Amino acid sequence: MRAAYVERLGPASEIRYGELPDPRCGPGEVAVRVAAAAVDGVDTFVRSGAYATPVPLPLVLGRDLVGKTVESDTWVWTNSLGHDGRQGASAELACVPADRLYPLPEGVDPLEAVAVLHPAATAYTGLVHHARLRPGETLFVEGGNGAVGRCLIRLAAGLGARVIASARGAAKAETCRAFGAHTVIDSTSADPRAALAALAELAPDGVDVYCDTTGRTPPGQAVPTLAVRGRVLVMAGLGGDPAPLDAGPLYVHDRSIIGFVISLATTEELAEAAEWINAELTAGLRLGTRVMNLERAREAHEAVESGTRDGRRLILRVSRAVR
Repeated sequence: MRAAYVERLGPASEIRYGELPDPRCGPGEVAVRVAAAAVDGVDTFVRSGAYATPVPLPLVLGRDLVGKTVESDTWVWTNSLGHDGRQGASAELACVPADRLYPLPEGVDPLEAVAVLHPAATAYTGLVHHARLRPGETLFVEGGNGAVGRCLIRLAAGLGARVIASARGAAKAETCRAFGAHTVIDSTSADPRAALAALAELAPDGVDVYCDTTGRTPPGQAVPTLAVRGRVLVMAGLGGDPAPLDAGPLYVHDRSIIGFVISLATTEELAEAAEWINAELTAGLRLGTRVMNLERAREAHEAVESGTRDGRRLILRVSRAVR
């Protein structure tokens, strides 16, 4: 089979495109002919070694795929490959654990669907299972225009929460509103404290959940914006500079800081998220794509790392049969 893979962990220059032996699926695994795979930021962390996880070498890259089962020719998807000892999605064939494989809703474009899987599952598992957002609460999303940010906004609005987001510029702010944000703070200012000051004015009693999708704000700086029993959900910031944390405001206001990574989500949590994802795909959730052929995987990883995606999700077309 043709695949995008690395023989050792390191920079994007280590990515190879070529022939690897077809995988042999074990008990409880389903063989899938891959139509398309996504390139996520976390894929670059695994490839570089920044996120420590067991990987076989050579390692096929990527977590998310949409494809057809070899046995029944049924459209399916997964977002659980390429880490924790599993081979990845960026290949013509993949072996997917059956409990991490979900049906693709009828009529949904595979290239559009694969772009949604990782950010939507991240938003759902983080917000529902970890931050425990409830109807009537207030959520702040820093970086609301990003893929995860847009999914957080859409999910929270659907749950009946008040959503405040930040974004840089009028166009990105309008995108946040289109996904359900009630209020958007312009974070174009070079001074990050400006957005926090604006948030304090909009929510003088504090927000119930603060989600930073950018990794730019140290959690300690977010704590004063919280309501009593408010929660900071840490979902970005790998490799950021360490910052001091005053435990006092956590203690006296019953606040908390919660670390979250989708890689450690349970199969039960992922299955619950998959139900929401499929419902949203059917309802028209789309994030925008930039499609490249599989042999350009190295270029795709470089684009993710350099931030030159123009707000679109990078997708690798694996099968020529996919439009």
